Amino acid sequence: MKRSLASVFVCLLISALTFGQDKGTYSFLRNDVGARAAGLNGSFVSMTNDPNVLFYNPGALTSLSESRGSAGFLKHLLDVNAGYLSYARSLEGIGTMGAGILFMDYGSFTGTDESMNTLGTFGARDIALVVGIARSIDEVTSVGVNVKIIYSSIAEFSSSGLAVDMGVLYQIPSQNITLGASILTLGTQLKTYSGTKEPLPLDVKIGITKRPEHLPVLLNLDFHRLADQQSDFLSHFSAFSLGAEFLMSESVRLRLGYNNQQRKELKLGTSANLAGISLGGGIVLGEYVIDYAFNSYGKIGSLHRISIGSSF
Repeated sequence: MKRSLASVFVCLLISALTFGQDKGTYSFLRNDVGARAAGLNGSFVSMTNDPNVLFYNPGALTSLSESRGSAGFLKHLLDVNAGYLSYARSLEGIGTMGAGILFMDYGSFTGTDESMNTLGTFGARDIALVVGIARSIDEVTSVGVNVKIIYSSIAEFSSSGLAVDMGVLYQIPSQNITLGASILTLGTQLKTYSGTKEPLPLDVKIGITKRPEHLPVLLNLDFHRLADQQSDFLSHFSAFSLGAEFLMSESVRLRLGYNNQQRKELKLGTSANLAGISLGGGIVLGEYVIDYAFNSYGKIGSLHRISIGSSF
């Protein structure tokens, strides 16, 4: 069973790398979900005990110690509104189930013709529904899969897509190490905007989380966008993120992150300022967890996120 699952995952990984692309529609699916993940700048594929692992590595759903839910809102640049809901729980004899929804509203725009005559207003929105399940195949290994239904609209045009996510989580308790890998948004458009089929934003991620002995910190290293086309093999690993979650007490966390790909993309001229840098924290209040994250986009601006989670 373990060999079969590993073989399937490796075959899918090779296929993803072989048919990788630079761009894809539904790019909102690449955004970080939740203030905890954003505070670590996306280095989340090997993290555990959080319902939002659903969006990064469905195989990590089995790490939840109890039923948990999370919700968050983001005021993006240019008055773009985004948010999410997620929930996960263990079902005896089945595995750990998770479900979530992502949305992004780009606001209202004024439509004009070629002579700049006003024709009215129109909107643009993206939404995705994610449902997943994970199972442990032994004491240290678990696998998971999601089904992802995607819908997008721009004025009178609309598009839909169907995709799957797959992930695996491997834990080494004696070393305080967790390894994770996932293939995200492997699928196709079911309906195009105007007759031209576009690829989905396929992503392949691998990561490691390590808690050093006698130090209250979780250290993360993630490689992502491994399916993107690159000029040479080593360039596939230029898109990486680093994260550190400091365990200040039983109820207080501080976070720091760095995203190398984001810093390169947001560099203007010779300066990137603080682009690619993130800060954050979380506090536990009874059954509730409140997380905050600050992400710098350099000279372009910055983002502030707040998430609220709870056990059930």
